[in-house]
Amino acid sequence: MKNKNYYAILMAGGVGSRFWPVSTQDFPKQFHDMLGTGDTLIQKTFNRLANLIPKENIFILTNERYNDLVYKQLPEVTKRQVVLEPAMRNTAPCILYASLKIQKENPEAVMIVAPSDHWIEDEAAFTQNVQNAFNFCSKTDALMTLGIQPNFPNTGYGYIEFDKNSKDAIKHVNQFREKPDYHTAKSFIQQGNFLWNAGIFMWSVKSV
Repeated sequence: MKNKNYYAILMAGGVGSRFWPVSTQDFPKQFHDMLGTGDTLIQKTFNRLANLIPKENIFILTNERYNDLVYKQLPEVTKRQVVLEPAMRNTAPCILYASLKIQKENPEAVMIVAPSDHWIEDEAAFTQNVQNAFNFCSKTDALMTLGIQPNFPNTGYGYIEFDKNSKDAIKHVNQFREKPDYHTAKSFIQQGNFLWNAGIFMWSVKSV
């Protein structure tokens, strides 16, 4: 039985301009089946999180212009679960609004905020990592993030620098680094305590 205190906010308002002309303002990449799997990226993300989180606890944060696309591709979601951005600007206030909405609904909630356009190969490992993070957040006043182990010096991602001296499975974040140039990214890989920033964050609503 899934934990009724688990919640998610899927960010589905982006345009995905790097994938133009496939991804457009009217039909961005999260609503495409980019890899021919039979599911769009937002459907894959929703179903992945639904392995752990009750479907009725998964909220969709999107732009007003994509409202119909959300209901068409995720017919199981209700009006309660869709939070609309009036314009494609800073999503932070909308995330805060959705978080407060969840907090009002369930003061014991633990939640994840994640992009809706990720492709994750090992879904079982991802689900276990989210479960571990939820367990930690439910007992600790902490904001957590999931990073991706880098395998080459990518200049298209931001990076998370973590405490290399820690022996714990959950690491303390030293700082977030913006998208670096190639030589800086290469040094990050060599240092061994940097992860790609996936834009995935978790916390208890008691912590915000």
